[in-house]
Amino acid sequence: MTAIGWLQIAIILALVLLAAVPLGAFMARLYAGERTFLTPVLGPIERLLYRVCGVDETKEQSALGYTLGMLAFSAAGFALLYAMLRLQGVLPWNPLGFAGLTPDLAFNTAASFVSNTNWQSYGGETTMSLFSQMAGLTVQNFVSGATGLALAVALVRAFSRSGAATVGNFFVDLTRSTLYVLLPLAIITALVQVWMGVPQTMDAATAVTTVEGAQQTIALGPVASQMAIKQLGTNGGGFFNVNAAHPFENPTALSNALEIWQMLVISVALVFAFGRLIGDKRQARALITVIALILVAGIGICYWAEAAGTPILHAAGIDPTGGNMEGKEVRFGLAASSLFAAVTTGVSDGAVNAMHGSFTPIGGLVPLFLMHLGEILPGGTGSGLYGLLVMAIIAVFVAGLMVGRTPEYLGKKIEAKEVKMAVLAVLILPITILGFSAVAAVLPVALAGLGNAGPHGMSEILYAYTSGAANNGSAFGGLSANSPWWNTTLGLAMLLGRFTYIVPMMAIAGSLSAKTRLTASSGTFPTHGLLFVGLMVGVILILGGLQFFPALALGPIAEQVQMLAGKTF
Repeated sequence: MTAIGWLQIAIILALVLLAAVPLGAFMARLYAGERTFLTPVLGPIERLLYRVCGVDETKEQSALGYTLGMLAFSAAGFALLYAMLRLQGVLPWNPLGFAGLTPDLAFNTAASFVSNTNWQSYGGETTMSLFSQMAGLTVQNFVSGATGLALAVALVRAFSRSGAATVGNFFVDLTRSTLYVLLPLAIITALVQVWMGVPQTMDAATAVTTVEGAQQTIALGPVASQMAIKQLGTNGGGFFNVNAAHPFENPTALSNALEIWQMLVISVALVFAFGRLIGDKRQARALITVIALILVAGIGICYWAEAAGTPILHAAGIDPTGGNMEGKEVRFGLAASSLFAAVTTGVSDGAVNAMHGSFTPIGGLVPLFLMHLGEILPGGTGSGLYGLLVMAIIAVFVAGLMVGRTPEYLGKKIEAKEVKMAVLAVLILPITILGFSAVAAVLPVALAGLGNAGPHGMSEILYAYTSGAANNGSAFGGLSANSPWWNTTLGLAMLLGRFTYIVPMMAIAGSLSAKTRLTASSGTFPTHGLLFVGLMVGVILILGGLQFFPALALGPIAEQVQMLAGKTF
């Protein structure tokens, strides 16, 4: 590790905070229904969309109505995208003549993009037409991210309102999230990426002559427009197969810094917006502190592990000062690769600029463990905040047990229903991940897709289902997942991880919105101080550690022990 490496990390994180504070203020005004500086330009477009879609922006929905609206919208998006992928061969803008996807791959891809996972069992430049990339995948990048923002805002309203029967209007929140937040930022950052060298063209490929005189076909397309929203919406699906390690998706160290900034900025800004919407900025600062403590620790451990290298590489005579550069781009180096790996799994993004399967065992454990924590550091656009608030409910319940008082959070009593729903939500991840992993670890049809035996093979299985259920989308590259077993089970894991978590979360929102908001008293446990921050960090780590430690012991931890002993598979 070097001082320059840590300085790079510090500068990028500081730039995120610098932009997130004013963006959070803007988002708070937007979701409060107040006028913003974009209203004169985008307001007429917003009202036109409501008229065309038959939406009454003045009519709010109950938590149940909000949830059903979200589920219906997502189901329609899934069906449309599935049909588009199956019929790709007869649809326009397919200059390379790609055929329609197989049923299992189309199911996997549709589930992936609708659930904001963006797992890719396909190679983008060798499988997807320009029409599928633009009208299918990029559109879902926008609306799946906007859906997460809308759901988070609904939960925040439940805390801020008193005795209310509604939590907002899903279609209004979806429209505003897309029109006022995601679209402007995507346009601006896409133009910046074009300036940095990312292609944006309707040419699908170009033929070139190499320096040896051979002919090579280089894939192209409208890359920058998809790259911008894949990062801003914490989607992560790459235009090319190797994602942000491809020089057309991520050409320079500067574009790499921009992509990391894009992944973090909206999710961090939403936490600041949360503080403004509930009228207590101290609560936002407490959550930001929780996020920073765990995320920076993850970055540091990953950076240390990769900088330490491996005994096997050292024994081979490779300069140990270079660390473990296997699977990494030399234009980024260890610091930027470690930061990218921790951030992409701390949010539910899944883009990669290095191959996580080539990290050292402990270095690869970090992104795996960050996903096990629920991707709330700061998590996906919207999904990170509502996941963090579910953890806060569990933390205040634990605090209430310690002091013998009825727990309260943000003026709302946390009672049996809220705690049961919160526990149900956090159990979905381990049940899905460990359940599918256990079955895959013994079935020959699943094991046929592994690229490695032993503990690393176990890590490939565990990482795949963790990435799917946590709606991340990154992978240990040794797994060949484009088979009926993996496509189907990973698709199911993505849908379960996304939507079965949302249902109990929205049940909490409906229950809390109906409750009277209480004023703080001398007996109220403060949730803005360091004591609560420490308690919440403990709850998050214990939940992730206790549920997944046995599986991690069979994978990356066992591999680390073997690596130190000089053994490989």
